[in-house]
Amino acid sequence: MVGAKQKVATATRTKSGGPSSSTQASRQDHTMMDKDYTSSDEEMDEEDDIPEKDDVEERLEKLLFGDDEGFQAALKSHGHQGSTDLVLASDQEDGEGDEENEQDMDDVADADLFFLDSGVPELQDAINQPDTMALELKGETSVVTQPTVWNDSDDERVSISLAGHSRLRKLRVAESEDVVNGTEYIRRLRTQYLRLHPTPDWANMELRKKRKTRKTNHGSSGSEVSSSEGEMDTDDDDEDISVKPLAKLLQGAGDLIKGSEESASGKRVKLRQEVIDIRRLKDVGGVQPSSIDSLSFHPHHSLLLSSGPASTVWLHHISPSAPTPSNLLTSLQIRKTPLYTSAFAAPSGNKIYASGRRRYFHVWDLESGRIEKINPTADRKEEQKSMERFKLSPCGRYIGLIGSARKGGGMINILDSTTAQWIAQARVDGLGGVADFAWWADGNGMVIASKNGEISEFDMRLRRVICRWTDAGAVGTTVIALGGSSGRPQLGGDRWVAVGSFSGIVNIYDRKPWQGAAAQAEQSKKHNIEDAIPSNPTPVRALEQLTTSITQIVFAPDGQFMVMASKWKRDALRLVHLPSCTVYRNWPTSNTPFGRITAVAISPQSNLLAVANEQGKIRLWEING
Repeated sequence: MVGAKQKVATATRTKSGGPSSSTQASRQDHTMMDKDYTSSDEEMDEEDDIPEKDDVEERLEKLLFGDDEGFQAALKSHGHQGSTDLVLASDQEDGEGDEENEQDMDDVADADLFFLDSGVPELQDAINQPDTMALELKGETSVVTQPTVWNDSDDERVSISLAGHSRLRKLRVAESEDVVNGTEYIRRLRTQYLRLHPTPDWANMELRKKRKTRKTNHGSSGSEVSSSEGEMDTDDDDEDISVKPLAKLLQGAGDLIKGSEESASGKRVKLRQEVIDIRRLKDVGGVQPSSIDSLSFHPHHSLLLSSGPASTVWLHHISPSAPTPSNLLTSLQIRKTPLYTSAFAAPSGNKIYASGRRRYFHVWDLESGRIEKINPTADRKEEQKSMERFKLSPCGRYIGLIGSARKGGGMINILDSTTAQWIAQARVDGLGGVADFAWWADGNGMVIASKNGEISEFDMRLRRVICRWTDAGAVGTTVIALGGSSGRPQLGGDRWVAVGSFSGIVNIYDRKPWQGAAAQAEQSKKHNIEDAIPSNPTPVRALEQLTTSITQIVFAPDGQFMVMASKWKRDALRLVHLPSCTVYRNWPTSNTPFGRITAVAISPQSNLLAVANEQGKIRLWEING
């Protein structure tokens, strides 16, 4: 009882909050805080002291990250391990064996899965030597002696199945052969490509060296072109080039040429008015790679010259009675020069002149086979920036070029055909510049048409314009042509002059009365031809059958008919009878396949008509009467 009473009393004093109780509580709080700080410091000391790795942890770390010893061992042994090869599996084997490969790779250390690609030691000697890739397949050998610029060391480790791929089976040497490495695979692919696409002659260095040696031995600096291949390239440098002479090109067609020329040398039948007897022949050649912008017949042989933007000149032999009426004799390609004009040099026709929108032109000598690049004098560069529009004189002495400068009207620069030197200049005062010009039949002068319809007669002997006259109702003159024979030497001896305009109208004038008046003026003391020619002549006939701009007017050499055409409308061509100046009504018909006409040519015997179009086709007709 006494003990119980003492406990109750003690509890009562504690609740009453005496001084002694509060002091004890504060002491207890400080004691607890000191213990907390002490425990935290001890924990920090324990974290700073990292324990050493045991054997289990070291083995685990080596398994995950590897060690230096394993890395060096992998570098030494990677060339002898087969597990690092890259395999191109066949289509039938795709997806098979994946689980087995994964199980095998689980047992390989991570350090062995990587290696330093330092190349295959066996290939080091081959890298320093030219890679002569040769492979014999079915008796064929393809050798490439060009050294490789770079070699990939992975090619030796790549494996390709030839039997598993249906497209690769043709690369096998034997039927039992299957897997080859990457280098051998590349060799066989190259050989297969060369078998399907042989190396062209221009890329064969050995053949080029042989040709160069042959040219040096024969004293020529060009490359030969056979009549069977019929194609040649020329660079834009000043190197002279040669091809086979025309005599060799015509050897195979000698009998055909002789027969065709004998048949054409007969008496020409006089053509009727309004109705013409014409027969279509087989087209000349195939479809050319571009439009044909220039056509011309050889003055003596049955040859047709054609050219266009494809930078190629074609020579076809024409024989209507032969089984193949048009055979390609040869072709000449002038690289980087889209051709605008090409023509035989009259009167012999032993040279071909070809030019494009360049400051130079090319001359092909058919007798020697030599091709020359002609650069005119430098002092005329501003006046003659392009040689694309030229015409050769019928006498063969001059070359007329339409000048680039239009100051004061326009100009025609005249060169000597032998030396290619500038000798004269014909200036006209017509507005808009020169539209077109045509040489007199004797080559002693020319007629020049300005775009405003003013026509000038230029005399080469006097080096000046002797008279001017205006085309009737001219609305933008586009083309002019001379033809026929008047029997008088004045004004070149041409009887007819035809002027085409932008509106599609063609005016035909008879120059015979003018020539008679000019002859009387020469006999008189005044010698003033300008007064003898009317300034505003009246045309004999104004042809209005075409409605678009006239681009072609060609007279037949015998003067019995004329062709006028426009390329701005399909099938826009008409045949005009001379001297009646009437249009033939039975031809062309609505079914005549002209297309958009770009060039027209008539044979020297006036019995063949060639028409070229934008599609690169050359149509041919024979005129019988």
